[in-house]
Amino acid sequence: MFKRNEFVLIALVLMSFIISPGPSYASPLLPGGQTTVQNSNENAFSLPLKNAVTETRRRFAIGNALFNQNWVEAPASVDLFDGLGPLFNAQSCSGCHFKDGRANPLDKDGNLARGLLFRIQHEKYGDQLQPLAILGVEPEVQIHVKYLKIKGKFKDGEKYELQNPQYTLKKAQYGPLPKDLVMSPRIAPAVIGLGLLEAISEEDLKKNEDPEDKNGDGISGRANLVLDLVLGEKRRGRFGWKANQVNLKSQDAGALSGDMGISSSLLPEQNCTSSQSACLKAVTGGSPEISDDNLESLNVYTQAIAVPAARVLPEEIRKSGEKLFQELQCAACHVPTYQTGNTHALKELRNQLIYPYTDLLLHDMGEGLADHRPDFEATGSEWRTPPLWGLGLTMTVNRHTRFLHDGRARNVQEAILWHGGEALNSQKKFKALSKDQRKILIQFVESL
Repeated sequence: MFKRNEFVLIALVLMSFIISPGPSYASPLLPGGQTTVQNSNENAFSLPLKNAVTETRRRFAIGNALFNQNWVEAPASVDLFDGLGPLFNAQSCSGCHFKDGRANPLDKDGNLARGLLFRIQHEKYGDQLQPLAILGVEPEVQIHVKYLKIKGKFKDGEKYELQNPQYTLKKAQYGPLPKDLVMSPRIAPAVIGLGLLEAISEEDLKKNEDPEDKNGDGISGRANLVLDLVLGEKRRGRFGWKANQVNLKSQDAGALSGDMGISSSLLPEQNCTSSQSACLKAVTGGSPEISDDNLESLNVYTQAIAVPAARVLPEEIRKSGEKLFQELQCAACHVPTYQTGNTHALKELRNQLIYPYTDLLLHDMGEGLADHRPDFEATGSEWRTPPLWGLGLTMTVNRHTRFLHDGRARNVQEAILWHGGEALNSQKKFKALSKDQRKILIQFVESL
């Protein structure tokens, strides 16, 4: 039988979560194995695993309601959803991950959107800037952006233009921030297929590590060893732009705390520093503000969001694109395929042949993309290789094509051109391709 709170949550799902079947098509590649869903419409990133069992679907429905719920400040008439803030970036998970997809760094007026957050390290402001606050508490800061133009051209003479974001801080409420403050902007990524990434065995991930570049290919991926909030020990990070979270429960708890100010049993303290007196005195929504049972439902939800089937390309274009992908060494970091292990808590995720196109390792991406902020063992120029599956549906789901960790790239081509460091040779090879070859490679990437 459902619990009382579950009826409330599932009722919200029925009102707000209507799934359209979308077109049906045969795919030459099922990125999520048996978990893959055949959907290419605006809900393509919001569906449960195709092979999900009844209990997983029940938890998924509850977790989906929690993911889309706007939390409110305490006290509230419905204490299930109170405890927002006191400082926060968004009121809900979907406020940044709209339709479970990738955030746009800018809103329709050209201002910074809520899906772009800023990691820092400061005694008074903590480790993340919070531009929003509940009544009676001042927001930490206002953040503005302008883009500097960088012009270049390909070997064939075609010109291109990149945008380099420059951020400024105004109305700092807790004392002046240093002009040389190190800020790490990070966009909310799509949350599809995360459970499958969690199900890859440690042994398989280790196979791609080469921190000393012993094979001499210029690629030296390595793991980020971070604190596992569940076990209380350091383990391999897999999630986040710097691979700073070990598992999805830690990731979920960290986002609840850092982005919305919602406490949990894993992170029970309010997200205030000792200098923020109004924040410390604010009324809370209980301790913890999200129950362990609801945190588990949110965990299952993030584990069980399916990957949509790959887009179909003409065979000649697919083969040519895949060949270029290999020749440019893209596959050295964006490792195409894995077999998931047989120990994940969700049986549906076990022993699946998947195609995420990532190694989940840290790579030095050069000065152009550096944020200069270390994160556990990640340096200021290292980033985790993001998976590429579903990338081509970003416009359909989220109505934009902004990529990279801060959304500076306006399309796949610009994302490739920003690659430096270990990927500099790949970038140079891309710039030397003909216009038709560049088009084919991009078509291939967008089909994954």
